[in-house]
Amino acid sequence: MSRQREEYLNLFNGIDFERIKDHPNILIAASFWDNSRYEAARTFYRFMRTIDDLIDDHKAEHLQFSEDEKKKYVLDVQQWLNTIRNSTRENSLYQELTETIDRFHIPLWPIEAFAKSMVYDINHEGFSTLHQFLEYAQGASVAPASIFVHLCGLKEDNGQFLPPPFDVKEASIPCAIFSYLVHIIRDFQKDQFNNLNYFADNILEKNGLNRKDLQIIARNGDIPGGFRKVIREYYDLAEQYRIRTCNMIHTLWPYLGPRYKLSLEVIFNLYLMVFERIDPESGSFSMQELNPTTEEMRDRVLETVKNFKEKHSNCAKF
Repeated sequence: MSRQREEYLNLFNGIDFERIKDHPNILIAASFWDNSRYEAARTFYRFMRTIDDLIDDHKAEHLQFSEDEKKKYVLDVQQWLNTIRNSTRENSLYQELTETIDRFHIPLWPIEAFAKSMVYDINHEGFSTLHQFLEYAQGASVAPASIFVHLCGLKEDNGQFLPPPFDVKEASIPCAIFSYLVHIIRDFQKDQFNNLNYFADNILEKNGLNRKDLQIIARNGDIPGGFRKVIREYYDLAEQYRIRTCNMIHTLWPYLGPRYKLSLEVIFNLYLMVFERIDPESGSFSMQELNPTTEEMRDRVLETVKNFKEKHSNCAKF
């Protein structure tokens, strides 16, 4: 066994798969980075998760926001964003976050895009069109993914980090949208139980369904043909982004160090293993069917580590 392969396996053995709950795929993949970048990722995703959970938990309990609550929550998000924009190391409610932004040269646009998507969540119930959902995903999914890709692509010189030599947003979009489409199919049942819906009205209506139908489907487990067509449409779109993701990984490969190449393959494979479980024609789309166990995730990551080759990606190029 090569020294490098042994190093990757040691990093793998140090991952506590049971304890990683929020952003599990991102933090599992980032476990192969050096410690400073891993902690930077944890800092960012912890703050993003705090805002996201605040809104989702309210919807799960109260179904929707009252007009007064909308104003209050939007103001909270705007104040959160303005504090980060205007903060200094000496005076910041989010000092750890702003120091991370400074040290790792992280641009503000992902935070601004994420905040925009949270404001959308407060003011809207679901999505009228698929296009509207994909616009929303620029903040809800592309923004967090761009932090991951940015940290992957940093160059280090004498302890100082230099920005990635490629367009981070462009590089992030394919994998972010692929993973988000997989995510909403995987979490269909759980989201419906929590009064959340990410399937666009125009896609539902085209197939003879509405939002109330989704609640019934999630609870009784009977899958009508119209819903299978909805899943097929989202599955086919995810397949398009899967192909684009593989091509993007090949494009990024020359710019990344070995650990960061491996982390890209890890996160892609974790979403791919869910994608492979989706069966539009025969599936039940339940939480049990679509969510891999911790042991299955562990096995997939180990397989990725064992098959990793520094010279080229194992992701099939199209």
